[in-house]
Amino acid sequence: METDPEKNEKKQGIVIQTDIESIIDNESHDGSTVGTSEDYTDHFMHDKKLKKALNSRHLSIITVVSVFGTGLFLSSGGTLAKTGPVGIIICYIAVGTIVAASQMCMAECSCLAPFTSGYIRHANMFISPSLGFTLGWIDVYGSIIPTELSAITVVMRYWSDLNPAVWVTIFGVAMVVVNSYNVRWYGEIEFVFGLLKLSLIIILVVVGLVIDLGGTGDRIGFRYWVDPGPFAGRIFPGSLGHFIGFWSAINSVVYSYGGVQAVSLLSGETTYPRRSIYRAAKKVFFITFSFYLAAVFMLSLIVPSNNKVIASPTGTASASPFVVAMSGQIDVLPHYINAVVVTSALSAGFYSITKSSRVLFALAAKDQAPKIFLRVNRNGLPYVAVIFVCAWIPLAYMACSSGSANVFSWFQNITSSNLLLGWIIISLNHIFLNRALKAQGYSRKDLPYTFPGTVFASWYALFFSALFLLTGGFINFIHGQWDFGSFFGAYFIIPLSLSVFIGHSIWSKKFINNPAEVDLKSLFQHVQDNPEPPFPKLKGLKKINYLWS
Repeated sequence: METDPEKNEKKQGIVIQTDIESIIDNESHDGSTVGTSEDYTDHFMHDKKLKKALNSRHLSIITVVSVFGTGLFLSSGGTLAKTGPVGIIICYIAVGTIVAASQMCMAECSCLAPFTSGYIRHANMFISPSLGFTLGWIDVYGSIIPTELSAITVVMRYWSDLNPAVWVTIFGVAMVVVNSYNVRWYGEIEFVFGLLKLSLIIILVVVGLVIDLGGTGDRIGFRYWVDPGPFAGRIFPGSLGHFIGFWSAINSVVYSYGGVQAVSLLSGETTYPRRSIYRAAKKVFFITFSFYLAAVFMLSLIVPSNNKVIASPTGTASASPFVVAMSGQIDVLPHYINAVVVTSALSAGFYSITKSSRVLFALAAKDQAPKIFLRVNRNGLPYVAVIFVCAWIPLAYMACSSGSANVFSWFQNITSSNLLLGWIIISLNHIFLNRALKAQGYSRKDLPYTFPGTVFASWYALFFSALFLLTGGFINFIHGQWDFGSFFGAYFIIPLSLSVFIGHSIWSKKFINNPAEVDLKSLFQHVQDNPEPPFPKLKGLKKINYLWS
């Protein structure tokens, strides 16, 4: 297994020194003849319609903005109220390790097969066409739910009493416009929004530290870790209540980390996708993990977990724990927080449209969706798929009711369940890829890029993602805690995915791919025929650009 990152990046140079040399001689590991480049044409044929306008900088920032959203800025208060200050930190670390494992597994698969909406196409190729069909359409169903647009209506109530329909209309139009020209435009807008998000988190951490150390009043220190205590209880007293509070918060933390799949989403629209995916995958995890922990740690210091505002949200952004912490301290800061939260929700909405339209494109490329979704404009944008996705934006008008906070909560539960299903499939893709490599006589050294420990990481991510999905609505089974909306959001994805998978398998008469028949030869041939130079070394002040290069 390759463990040196520098060596890993050099493997994609002009000459690839691995066992793939046998393929150069048109001989596979089992002695059969490998064909010419036309053998893999079908795999990459449709992606050629898309314009390669993105690079590693865009992939990194698009993933960052899709991860940092309303989950951190709005939902973290409810998480703190459920778990307590130490509990929320443990919760974010636990889910973060699963995100890291999924990220590495997806990156390895995507570097070998850099398809648009990679993890869905990987499921088609490595596991089963029926699984790819199921995940693809469920992804579309999950992405067209305007969760972030409904969140904007909650945020805007901090400033205005206007009917939420006004904000749904204004920001809905903005989402359509940004996704209607070309992917480069989208990438640059997300880059600006990403910098705003990261700057906000840095400001929150610095100002939080000042508040905690007494810069605006009394010194707080670790006071709230002592009283009301390191863990919060829920329903039952003692350790059982602490555990229930911790486990019931998992869904909201999963929602906060959503968007990890963005690394491979736009592979077909990225220049040098293999090296870009590899580098972006490494950077994004360290950025998101470190920033999340810093923000959550600071939040645990300056807001008590028994604060009535965060424990009983009113449906407006005034319940954001960061707004609660800053109010009365620095008057202008809550308004700045709110403004960036709006851009966060807006960029997440941009991403949802981009994601679901590319998934439709990927499904159509495998004859699992109408071919009309393969149509692109002169800028290489799959405009028919974008139009279809945007047609569902009016669902956000559901948030115009007085129960907008409940609508957002329902959308969040549904999104979390969809995310967990995606993480399960990403792990399975990696497991089945390794299975096919072994069956056909390849080794992991043949892969263009690898991460240390991913053979075990895929099983780790699979186990806990499945566990979180199966227990996501456990609180509904406690006497007196039944809520149909919560139960539906947590578990509807399970019967839906099983019924679609079994139905499509019966219709197609094929359940699981034979690992010996997975078309690895074409993928390795494509690696050989499309060498990617290593990243140029940055010198002097240019090293500052390493974060996004």
